[in-house]
Amino acid sequence: MKTTPEPHYSLVIPAYNEENRIIPLFDAITSFDGELIVVCDGNDRTAEVVEAIASRRRELLIRSLRFERRLGKGGGVFAGLTAARAPFVGYFDADGSTSIGEMVRLFTELARHDSAIGSRWVPGSKLRMKQGFMRRLESRGFNLLIRILFGLQFNDTQCGAKVFRKSAIDAVLPHMQSRGFEFDVELLWRMREKGFDIVEVPIEWQNKGDSRVERRDMIRMLAGLVSVRFQRPL
Repeated sequence: MKTTPEPHYSLVIPAYNEENRIIPLFDAITSFDGELIVVCDGNDRTAEVVEAIASRRRELLIRSLRFERRLGKGGGVFAGLTAARAPFVGYFDADGSTSIGEMVRLFTELARHDSAIGSRWVPGSKLRMKQGFMRRLESRGFNLLIRILFGLQFNDTQCGAKVFRKSAIDAVLPHMQSRGFEFDVELLWRMREKGFDIVEVPIEWQNKGDSRVERRDMIRMLAGLVSVRFQRPL
């Protein structure tokens, strides 16, 4: 019986109702030295599309995780990271705003750091298509609030391109409360509280539009972050 070798990398792709964007995402991935874990928790055909791609693209190791209920953005990432098998793990968005090449480049940073996070707001970043003015204004205001609440000095906590040593992730996942869009902030905060080294890396990023973050999500994010910050259940 042939055994599947353990992957070198695990990349999680949260895919809530992404049947229209998941095919172009995989069309852009010509190779990857690891597993691609797609977390499907919506009510469209995303899981079926991913499984069809997996059966056709035998050169890629693709895993589809199906859930009957909505997990939330952070919940999807949490499920994927928990299932990841490689010593180096990460996640990126299904919209293709970050390329697989940029994710591989982030992984090289793990030779020197416990985590590397892509940033759109540091020198050296390349924004091929920028967000609208109001979205950028909201992003900068959110970042200022995160600095005040959590003391995190990162320029971009919300960019959907992050990689980690699996040992660091395993040390903080059991303490995570967030399952929404605020997941990234809590994850970085808990990693810093545990003493892990996080580097912010300039990234090439393209705004693909159709943001899933709405005004009501921002309110939930803020409420969730206030709860996390002041309960501190470590």
